[in-house]
Parts: sequence; C-alpha cells; structure tokens
Amino acid sequence: MHNPRQLAFQALIDIQRRGTFTDIALDRVLRDTSLSSADRGLATELVYGSVRRQRTLDSLIDQLGKKKAHQQPPELRTILHIGLYQLRYQKHIPARAAVNTTVELAKENGFKGLAGVVNGLLRQYERLATASTVSNPSISPEPQNPQSNDPLQLPTEPVERLGVSHSFPDWMIQMWQEQLGLDETEQLCAWLNQTPTIDLRVNPMRVSIEEVEVAMQSTGVEVRRIPQLPQALRVMGGAGNIQQLPGFREGWWTVQDSSAQLVSHLLNPQAGEVVIDACAAPGGKTTHIAELMGDQGTIWACDRAASRLKKLQENTQRLQLQSIQICTGDSRHFSQFTDSANRVLLDAPCSGLGTLHRRPDIRWRVTPATVQELSVLQGELLEQAATWVKPEGILVYATCTLHPLENEGVIQSFLERHSEWQIRPPAPDSALAAFSTPQGWLKVWPHRYQMDGFFMVQLAHCP
Repeated sequence: MHNPRQLAFQALIDIQRRGTFTDIALDRVLRDTSLSSADRGLATELVYGSVRRQRTLDSLIDQLGKKKAHQQPPELRTILHIGLYQLRYQKHIPARAAVNTTVELAKENGFKGLAGVVNGLLRQYERLATASTVSNPSISPEPQNPQSNDPLQLPTEPVERLGVSHSFPDWMIQMWQEQLGLDETEQLCAWLNQTPTIDLRVNPMRVSIEEVEVAMQSTGVEVRRIPQLPQALRVMGGAGNIQQLPGFREGWWTVQDSSAQLVSHLLNPQAGEVVIDACAAPGGKTTHIAELMGDQGTIWACDRAASRLKKLQENTQRLQLQSIQICTGDSRHFSQFTDSANRVLLDAPCSGLGTLHRRPDIRWRVTPATVQELSVLQGELLEQAATWVKPEGILVYATCTLHPLENEGVIQSFLERHSEWQIRPPAPDSALAAFSTPQGWLKVWPHRYQMDGFFMVQLAHCP
C-alpha cells in the first residue's frame, strides 16, 4: 500500500523540477497505485492545496523558520508545505498526525538530520494556532484582520495582504482590484481557492435531462440543475471515477463547466448552417454546437494541436455525432474558409485566469508579459476568423480569463479597425441577459455566478 503523503511529495517534486502541470503530475503518481478512495483524495488535496497555497505557506516558513523559504533545500521546503497545509487547512486531520507524518516524510526522503527542524517549525505553528484559537474562537483559515493572533502575520498594504492571505501574485490582485474593488476581489480570491465542482452537459440527441437525473440518483450520485442552462447538471459531492457514472459510455453527457456551455448558446447555431470553431480542441464547445444544431449541418473543428484533436474525435464518437469535420493547423493561416461560414466561434487561447480553482499552477506560471503576448495572438486570430464570416453572419469571441487586456481590450481594438462589425447584446428576455454588461458583452465573475470565469461577446457582420 502506497503512502498518500509520499505520493503527494513525489508529484510536487515533479512539478517543482520539471514544471509539470499539477493534474499530469498527480495522474502519474496515482496511475498504478492501489490506494483507497480516501487516500487518493488525501493525496490529491495535498498536491492541489500545496500548489494553490504556495505563497501563504512560504510566508509561514519565512516567519517561523530560521531560514527563509527560498533558502531552504527545495525538497525540504516542499515537505514543510505538506505539513503546514495540513495544519492550516485540513482541520479534520489531527495536528499530531500532521506533524508526525511530515517528520517521517522528511526522514524517508533524505532529511533525517533536519527532522528536528521540521518538527520544531510545525509544532511552533501548532502552538501559535492553538493560542490564537483560544483567544479568538471565531478565527477563520484566512483571517480578515491583519492584526489578529493568527500565526500568519499579514502585511498591512491591502494588495499585498490579499496576495499573502489568499496566495496570489500581487499583480493579479491589483488587476482584479481595479475592476472589482478590494472587497469583491477578496470574495473572488476565496472562491478561486475552493475545490472545483464538476458540471455535466446532457446530450439531448441521446437522452433527456430527467433520465440522466434518475440514472445518477439510482447510483447514489446527487445532481442539481443549473439556472439559465437547459442541458446542465452539477454533481454534488464526490463522484469517484467520472467515466464509471451511468451514461458516459452511451454518450448521454459530457463534462463541461456551466460558463463554457453559455458560449455555444450565445453562438446560437442553427440546423443546416456552416459553423467554424477556430480553436476547437479538446472539443467541449464543438460537440455542444453539434448538439444544438441537431447534428445537421457542417462544423469545421480547427486546432493546431493534433494530439488534442484526438480527444475531440473520441468525444465525437462517444456522443455519436456526424456533422464535425477536423482541420489541423494554425487558424491564422486558413484562407480557404473566406466568406464560407454562417457562424464562427473563436474560443481563444488565453491565460486561463477564470479557471484558477481547477488549474492552481496557472497563478504562478502566468505573468503580465504572458498576458501581453497572448493578447497579440488573440488579435491575430480574431482578424483571420472575421474573414470567414458571410455577410450578416455571426462571430463569437470567448476566453476563460478575467484579464481586460485579453477580453475588452482585444474587442475594442478590433472594432476600432472594423466599422463593419458591431456588438450584438443578448436579448433582454434571454437567459444570457443575466450575464450581460452595459457594453453588450458577457462577463462571468465566478464568485457572483458560481461557475468558471469567462468573457464572451457576439459580433454581427454588417457590411
């Protein structure tokens, strides 16, 4: 039987040394193990939590250790992260167990001589946390008051305080604060640190939403409908292996977050039309478009990543859809589609800042320079995709980020260059109107709507 903490350590070292994405590193260590579901859950929580809370955990090491976090041997720093994460955020794990297992982890991984350092630092945190709880029983894991007795002493500068408390880079906090203000930025940060939910999109060509609900309930899986989305079900609580749920193999449903489902509804494809999905892989929106069209018409699914298009083909086969055609390559160079499509979807490559709860490492990978580079790519893709749309046709631009440079900035710049295009807001009686802004685009803030962050806009070609 493998040790979940040791497996978590191995995954975190893979992330640290090789820059491996969190989900891939975790999958590697769990793939051939015989862990119980509870131990798999613990390993998963320790990996995602340690990556997500990295800045907060480093700040604790800085304050409690004789050496700062960046001065610690990298693997020892990771071990301390695992221990501190359990003490601070895993209240169901007894403090004694968290400390002892972390000390053992240090001994087993080449730090026997520093086991006393690990023990001392974690016990110091435990003592301070116990004292602060006694003096302030209502203390939360992320104290609002920087003067509280929490072991984590927070900076007084507001942006830096939120960055340390919620574990985000300062530039990200600053960018959100300029859009939302400090109070709502803190709500957003807290939301993005939650464990993500799983949403399903029911395939109406195979089954009704009522039938899926009954099938799920028969196996003890609770699902809940989502307002504004007629095909969406949210899985409540643990679902285990998603591919083992009823209806997966039969193509009754696919996994897709609610906000991503909104995009295809905004595109509003009609049966018999020609539709192009400019950046289609792995195909969630492409297959949704096919379902909304009753699988009647032609959908060109374009992407430069042939490996990710394989996933689209697998889903197309499982969902039993016939109308999707694959086109591999860089959409910026496709001139063969000029004036050929009734509707075009550009779900552009982006920084992914609306999905930070699912992909915690993004917060440490993305920089302002990354965002700048992406905005240039997005503008180039939009210029080309616009040439594919027939007169009177529709183009939808969408991203899963919350950065204005990749969203509002790209659209405003495009419209300044192209007077023949204009924003078409959703109809006031549309379910999409709930997300609409005065400018006519849709912005999904996760903490307001309980779904991934998204930006989307429908543009009408009016030559």
